[in-house]
Amino acid sequence: MKIIAFGGSNSKHSINKKLATYAAGLFENAEVEVLDLNDYAMPLFSVDLEKEIGQHELAKAFLKKMEGADILVISLAENNASYSAAFKNLFDWSSRIVKDVFQQKPMLLLATSPGARGGASVLEIANNALPRYGAQIKGTFSLPAFNANFDLEENKISNAELDKELKDIIKSSF
Repeated sequence: MKIIAFGGSNSKHSINKKLATYAAGLFENAEVEVLDLNDYAMPLFSVDLEKEIGQHELAKAFLKKMEGADILVISLAENNASYSAAFKNLFDWSSRIVKDVFQQKPMLLLATSPGARGGASVLEIANNALPRYGAQIKGTFSLPAFNANFDLEENKISNAELDKELKDIIKSSF
């Protein structure tokens, strides 16, 4: 089983990438590939630019990664209660090539933030919107107060109750 995981942020120290990596590692007998959105940096999408340069090669490469996955593990960063610009731009370029960006793949949808809501706003938006673009969302999980609930040295959730909640979601949904 092949899992593609990524954090929906272009931060070099993305807490969402850390959460996605941890969650993907909880799947048994899985080959995990963690993507970095910095590898898919493209100019800001516009229809004018698309007419000028056509379909962007990095968007095509991202879609190829989605195609090769059996399961997607995505943890979205929340910027002003919505997607990060980096994720939204990649999503915009990709959806112009293939509407079903996530290609009917089973998805574990996550979010975290330093705050108490743990990216709940972006998680709600994505849970409602991404199925229209081919996401088969099987489970969602929000990790609140990342700095208090994730051990950076151990690279895992340090709050036993929240860790169990995530593991139970994976066990029951996949």
